[in-house]
Amino acid sequence: MSARLSQAQIEEKFRTSPFIAWLQLRIEEVDYDSQTLTVTVPMRAEFERSAGSGQWHGGPLASIIDTVGDFALAMMVGAGLPTVNFRVDYLRPAVNTSLRIVARSRRIGRTFGVADVDVFNQQHQLLAIGRATYATGVAQPGVSS
Repeated sequence: MSARLSQAQIEEKFRTSPFIAWLQLRIEEVDYDSQTLTVTVPMRAEFERSAGSGQWHGGPLASIIDTVGDFALAMMVGAGLPTVNFRVDYLRPAVNTSLRIVARSRRIGRTFGVADVDVFNQQHQLLAIGRATYATGVAQPGVSS
C-alpha cells in the first residue's frame, strides 16, 4: 500500500477534478482509525429531480456515493481507484436538505476494496445506502475517480 492521503491532499483532488469540484463536496472528517470519510454536500438547483421541487435526483446522489466511497479507500491506499461494481438503495426522498455522507472502508485487499456509504439528511435520517467495489490493484497515484 502507498502512503495515506491527508485531508489536504483529498481536498486538492476534490478541487482539481472538474466533476468533483462541481459537486462541491466538503470534508467534515477524515478518520484513519475507523477508515471513515465524512463529507457534506449542499443542495443546489442543478441536483433537483424536477425544477423547483427541492428533491434530489438519484443521479447526483449516486455520483456522490461513488466518489466518497472511492476516497474512503483512497485515503488509506494513497491513490484514486477505479470503480468495479456499485449499487445504491434509496430509502427515502432527500428534499430541501444538504447531505451528510459517511463512507467506511470495509475491506482493502491487494486486488479489490469495498466501501459502504450512508447518506443522511439534516435531520440525521438515513436516506440512502451504497456499496461499491474498487480495483485496488491498479491504484494510480495522482489519479482519482
